[in-house]
Amino acid sequence: MPTSSSSTLAIPEPTAIPKHIAIIMDGNGRWAKKRFLPRVAGHVKGVERVKDVIKHCIELGVEQLSLFAFSSENWRRPQDEVSKLMELFVMALEREVGKMHKNGIRLRIIGDIGRFDTRLQELIQSGETLTAGNQRLTVNVAANYGGRWDILNAMNAWIKAHPGEPISEADLAARLSLGDTPEPDLFIRTGGEERISNFLLWQLAYTELYFTDTLWPDFNAKALDRAVISYQKRERRFGRTSEQLVQP
Repeated sequence: MPTSSSSTLAIPEPTAIPKHIAIIMDGNGRWAKKRFLPRVAGHVKGVERVKDVIKHCIELGVEQLSLFAFSSENWRRPQDEVSKLMELFVMALEREVGKMHKNGIRLRIIGDIGRFDTRLQELIQSGETLTAGNQRLTVNVAANYGGRWDILNAMNAWIKAHPGEPISEADLAARLSLGDTPEPDLFIRTGGEERISNFLLWQLAYTELYFTDTLWPDFNAKALDRAVISYQKRERRFGRTSEQLVQP
């Protein structure tokens, strides 16, 4: 399996449009509360927004889009909300995977899917299989995912395959859930919170961070453009000085 290079071992080539965007889609519940609607209404609206953002990422030329849909800590939410989220996940896969395939989009689910019910696991596996060869855009959906789980899982995989041997940074990076994917260039969190909340902990080491008060159901193409413009104004040094960047 091909592996991506680590930004702490090699210097990525910056591009005007980020090749990989990672998003924490926060604020669905607050969006619904402001409108005196049940929280699930915000999640339903959030799914619609995902489709819009995917479309605009294709228009921009983004290659990878990673979305934090359900964290390993989200099981702590009220049981009724968790159940509704699982139902919405099933519904989204049933309705959207065929459309994604038709539009050349690859779907990947990262996380510990073993806790999901059989129907959801089957939909995940069939969706990944159907879209595996698509190259227009890869959408990585993090579900029952945590960055610490990801690192521990990679470590355990190495120990099982190479007991007693030391592990290098490259060895560990290759065994992460997105071990064959370039690290995110741009991280976006909607909803006003300024945390990465256990999302892609290893991979975000040199990612440009962008936080916005916009709630996820209101995050549209123009909002994504604003994030990309902010990214374009950043100086991506990767440990170097500004002077080094302008040397011929």
